[in-house]
Amino acid sequence: MEQYTNRLAAETSPYLLQHAHNPVDWYPWGEEALQTAREQDKPILVSIGYSACHWCHVMERESFEDVETAGYMNEHFVNIKIDREERPDLDHIYMDAVQAITGSGGWPLNVFLTPDARPFYGGTYFPPRPSYNRSSWLEVLAGVSKAFRERRAEIENQAASLMEHVAAAGSFGIGGPGAGGPDSAAGAGGGTIESRGVDPAIPVQIRDHLLKTADTVWGGFGGAPKFPQTFSIRYLLYDYYYTGHTASLDQACLSLDKMIRGGIYDQLGGGFARYSTDEHWLVPHFEKMLYDNALLVIALSEAYQLTHQPLYREAIDQTIGFVARELSNGRGAFYAALDADSEGVEGKYYVWDAAEIDAVLGEDAPLFKEYYGVTNNGNWEEKNILTRPKDVSPDQKIRLESARSLLLEYRDRRIHPGLDDKVLLGWNALMNLALGKAYAATGEESYRELAVKNMQFLREYMRSGSDGQRGKGPHLYSHTWKGEARLPAFLDDYACLIAALIQLQEITGDTGYLDEAGKITGYVILHFGEEDTGFFFYTHDAQDDLVVRKREVYDGATPSGNSMMASNLLYLSVIFYEPEWAERAWRMTSSLLRLVTTYPGSFGGWATLIQAFTYSIPEVVITGKKPEIARKEFLSNLIPYRVFQSTQEENTQFPLLRDKPVTSRLQIFLCKDYACQLPVNEVATAVRSIENVYKFQG
Repeated sequence: MEQYTNRLAAETSPYLLQHAHNPVDWYPWGEEALQTAREQDKPILVSIGYSACHWCHVMERESFEDVETAGYMNEHFVNIKIDREERPDLDHIYMDAVQAITGSGGWPLNVFLTPDARPFYGGTYFPPRPSYNRSSWLEVLAGVSKAFRERRAEIENQAASLMEHVAAAGSFGIGGPGAGGPDSAAGAGGGTIESRGVDPAIPVQIRDHLLKTADTVWGGFGGAPKFPQTFSIRYLLYDYYYTGHTASLDQACLSLDKMIRGGIYDQLGGGFARYSTDEHWLVPHFEKMLYDNALLVIALSEAYQLTHQPLYREAIDQTIGFVARELSNGRGAFYAALDADSEGVEGKYYVWDAAEIDAVLGEDAPLFKEYYGVTNNGNWEEKNILTRPKDVSPDQKIRLESARSLLLEYRDRRIHPGLDDKVLLGWNALMNLALGKAYAATGEESYRELAVKNMQFLREYMRSGSDGQRGKGPHLYSHTWKGEARLPAFLDDYACLIAALIQLQEITGDTGYLDEAGKITGYVILHFGEEDTGFFFYTHDAQDDLVVRKREVYDGATPSGNSMMASNLLYLSVIFYEPEWAERAWRMTSSLLRLVTTYPGSFGGWATLIQAFTYSIPEVVITGKKPEIARKEFLSNLIPYRVFQSTQEENTQFPLLRDKPVTSRLQIFLCKDYACQLPVNEVATAVRSIENVYKFQG
């Protein structure tokens, strides 16, 4: 085989470093690889994955570590490895192309490009030998190479066609009245937020569509594989708050209950795996992602605010405990993920033999095995995934907690799953938001402290400069950090960061967080905004290494940057008296109205915004020399969408705080469009007023 040069050793991404010793002549994405492809007129193979991806590891072992296969790749292709978490912008483009080709997607993502980086063919996992109606990887390589040499015109036509599809993907009729624009059922634009109200029948239709897809036995939505779908759960919680529809609350709680009691939840260490391979939440895909756990903590916190169920409080505490224990860098930041595999075996770290539990727990083993569903034959591949099918008495609960601690300590001595120890701005901001929500729900002070510490890290290590000009100056924040900050932040990063700053202001009363949120919002409008539609591009206007600049509006595993920005704009429009920001949020939301109503499971962030525009948005201010206790009490209540500030000194900077006297006596102001009722002195009275005035009376 010819000598190869693998160029990944200088990278910081754990996923790229996993491939640094492959015999494949890997390049990272960049001008060197693209120029080589142009000069040699070779097709490009882009292989995209992430460090916690089980099938990425499988394909590496089977194909990328194979000398013969690597030799063929090196001879016929320019080979580029991409970490999808490090470059989600590239992943979005090439995933859209592969989904158009095959009808499905996933990782590893293997896509073939022309020398000018346009996709023309691709797929996901390919085996080393033909199996399961899949061609072998070498067969695919040979077929693509031959087609590129002998049918170049067809390749170019296919690339052109796919580029048209990719450029249009994510538009979803944006900007036209047929998508729910100004002449649709959303109502007329302009005026105050309230005059833009949505027909109250629309959120009911959204609820009904969600409930039609609900699994009313095992919770969740749809069949296997099952993902948590926290946006849909939160929508149903909000629907119950606004309308009192008990089926919404029942389905939301059933979904959370079944997940917490199932194998998707780590019964010993806390935290959730990415999804369940079956409808019963028994067998997870064992990888644990920071963003999933953040989104589940948010949903659990809101469910706890509504129901005060101890099961939700326990899951909140254990999940944050897992994140702090296993995903923390000790300086306030959180790592990206834990691998599904250990010792090359999926789930090995988490599963148990009954005899092993007997040996560790002794006389408490029978109780533990009964409670956690452990049998001699196992419930998955002759092993036991711990579940929680039964309830126990309080005294048994104490014994079980002791047993759980012993087994957790024992498990900790096993070889751990691989850790992806890069810090991602957007995922950290989501976890920050989750910590704020958990503090609000539980009052646990350590959660607020951890959120403040995390934001200090993000602002110290990932904030790169300022840009007050329209020109293409330095980026405000970086997307990733691993010893050094790298790559410009994307729209999702900024949208999540703004939301976290808003939440930090609420739980601390520190208006400095709002100053930062407002500055970032202005920056995003300047450098990511599309004036014609009001939406935002995924990438900064100075980025020039992509074949197309995309908008993303779909709420997938994480909320889209556009739906989060619309929510941020709506909130901050009140904080800073920027009516055009509220108008922009309305334009964005109303243009997707019909699509969200029809497919709410795919647009959950937008669906909750429709609720906000349907029901009135209260503005609440607490003043007093010592507002901390009242602030804490107020935040413990779920009010799905409201603007909230508290202050212990008079403040003229923010419109809501102006003309609000600060005395030794607590005062709570309930306002609408800055017009306030007479203040009250008790939080419970203010909360009742909100429920009486602002909840939908239907």
